Amino acid sequence: MPHARSTRRRLLAAATTVLAVTLGAGTLTSLPASAADTATGGTASRTDATNAAAPIPFPKDARLTEAGLTGFLSRTQGTSDQRWTHFADGSSQGLGWWNHLRSSRTTDYLVSDEQRLVTLKNLSTDATLKIRVGLEADGIMYAGSAGHAAFTRSAKGTDLRMHRLDTEGGTVNVTGLPADATSIYVTPGTPEDALVTFTDGTAKKWGLLDLATGTVDEIHDRTAGSAGGDIAVSEKHVAWTEGDDTGLPMVFLLDRATDKVQVIPIDTAWTSDLQIGLVGGWVVYGEAGGISHGDVSPLYALTAYDPATGAKVKLLDHLTSSAAAPDGLYVRGGSVAQGEGLYKITAGADGAPTVSLVATTGEPTHVVIGANDIPATVDLDQNGGKASFTWAVSRTSVEVDITLRHVRTGLTREFVRSHPYTPSVTVDWNGQIGPDFTSAYNGDYTWQMTARPLNGIGPATSASGTFKVVRKAAPHDYDDNGSPDMLSRDASGTLWRSDTYFHEDIGQLDTRSRTSVSTGWNGHTLIEAAGNLGGAAHADIVGRDTAGVLWLYLGNGDGTFATRYKVGSAWNYNKIAAGSDLNGDGKADLVATDSTGAMWLHKGTGDWRAPFESRVKISTGWNGYNQITATGDIAGGTAGDLVARDPSGVLWLYLGNGDGTFAGRVQIGSGWGEYTHLVGIGDGNRDGRADLVAVGPKGQYFYQGTGNWRAPLGGRQLASLPHVGDAGNHVV
Repeated sequence: MPHARSTRRRLLAAATTVLAVTLGAGTLTSLPASAADTATGGTASRTDATNAAAPIPFPKDARLTEAGLTGFLSRTQGTSDQRWTHFADGSSQGLGWWNHLRSSRTTDYLVSDEQRLVTLKNLSTDATLKIRVGLEADGIMYAGSAGHAAFTRSAKGTDLRMHRLDTEGGTVNVTGLPADATSIYVTPGTPEDALVTFTDGTAKKWGLLDLATGTVDEIHDRTAGSAGGDIAVSEKHVAWTEGDDTGLPMVFLLDRATDKVQVIPIDTAWTSDLQIGLVGGWVVYGEAGGISHGDVSPLYALTAYDPATGAKVKLLDHLTSSAAAPDGLYVRGGSVAQGEGLYKITAGADGAPTVSLVATTGEPTHVVIGANDIPATVDLDQNGGKASFTWAVSRTSVEVDITLRHVRTGLTREFVRSHPYTPSVTVDWNGQIGPDFTSAYNGDYTWQMTARPLNGIGPATSASGTFKVVRKAAPHDYDDNGSPDMLSRDASGTLWRSDTYFHEDIGQLDTRSRTSVSTGWNGHTLIEAAGNLGGAAHADIVGRDTAGVLWLYLGNGDGTFATRYKVGSAWNYNKIAAGSDLNGDGKADLVATDSTGAMWLHKGTGDWRAPFESRVKISTGWNGYNQITATGDIAGGTAGDLVARDPSGVLWLYLGNGDGTFAGRVQIGSGWGEYTHLVGIGDGNRDGRADLVAVGPKGQYFYQGTGNWRAPLGGRQLASLPHVGDAGNHVV
């Protein structure tokens, strides 16, 4: 038969109380535990509780350890000390490690066992009884407490003694135990009866001890399996559980008058701490700790069962701990309707269950998505194009779905986080969006977060918000996603756009896709990436036709270009290099060389109607090169630079002075004659420095900018740019 557990709080209450569920202030709505329970026809009456006292505070992160008539004891998770709190006003004080709150029908008692001294104190009168205990072979040992009494036994013998204040009965020897009873321990049952567990020879037994007379009777053997279960006592019944740590838990109810036992039907589910209680004729049960578990169980809800009718009533959505007092059952738990706190279960006038909130932690039971650190503007030019977002969540036993959505394109990036180990969820966004993991577009975004409780306690919760992604305009970014694009014109005159990305795992520049921009580009003798010439937020290109007319194609920011606009004539230059800010005014400039070798600077105005100022001659001798490329700042200076290749394949660096002119050339490499195109694509690998792509018949290669003018380009890395290097292509 059953035994007591000193390590778990038990759901115990007096037989004179009856459960009821009410609706109103400080109460819960009755809900059936399952569809099958509804079929029993059990219902609960509802009474008005609008005059209930306002809840007092309950310590956060604390479990209920004991409850009495005037207050309760709690222990904060991770600590050993307890706290005493008054029901009347919520005032509290810290207590030591080993304290128990016990109650008679009218008075609360505090029992402490510290430093070999057991103290029994009447909290109404402050009258105190001190009992010396020790570990000596012939000394006395503390044996538990119940009601208004503390108990001792000899270290070797079976002489159990009950100690009460002299005004409340004094000390008496307990009778009724077997002569060879050992391992005796006393815990509360009802205010009139204590529960005594002991060993008789090899048999483990329990009995009930009359706190008025000191007599033990109703002795029973424990049933197999009950050693690890919970037990509860009322004036008419004893209930116990079996099957903790199994998927087949059971609850039994003993009629003290007839000694008959019946099985209480409960849902089959794995349980590690099934707690029970008795309130009148009702059996109350629930699996403690379900709020932190990551699975669903029908036992997580605190449920009341009426053996007479078979009715079931859901009292709370979960519980963490519980204790009984003469005036009702106290449960630390929560409901979606009223949140987390200490609930008291008492009797309604019609005998139906009533649940009221008496102390609150101020926390909700349902999952709450709290504050986040998402800024209004996310600059993906920073941190390598990555960003981290964090949301606070009220529970860890959740599965979280997060969706980032680009408003203009509708492309999304989704993240799933299950059972985070801290009360927050962090997403490390690598700046990619959509099914192809394209570099995220600039512009407006929305985010939505949905948190679903893995344990089924409470509904799913959602939150949403907005942010904006920004970057500086890049000369080779035509679709506004921060990653450089390469343009190539094939032999048929079709202009193609290839969106690049840097594959960090293998250190290689790749393209995600190739998109046709438009046709008819064979009428151009030159096409050049020009940077942001028009004053908008997107990169533009210029093209010169066979008549020497220069046309401006303003970027739309979606990978396409507006209808061309004539910006000049007689542009009979043999080479043009554009896209860099050469004079430090924040506008893209252009340089061009003529047949005499003179280099001319065309300063950008930022106005698409007249994008260039009148040209200025800045140097001569440039007819010795077959390629000139504006690279942006690859050498760690203050302005854009140029690289030029001579017919022997030697590559030269011209550092920008920041005023539209260049320093003397510096040789930075040889063997570059194998390439047909050198393209200053900007920051291809998101390290904050400009890079260079070289395309030739043998393949495409990526040269990482170092920021060091003495060696501005790292060793070449193979790039994967399908079709960019096809025969007949013009690459920009």
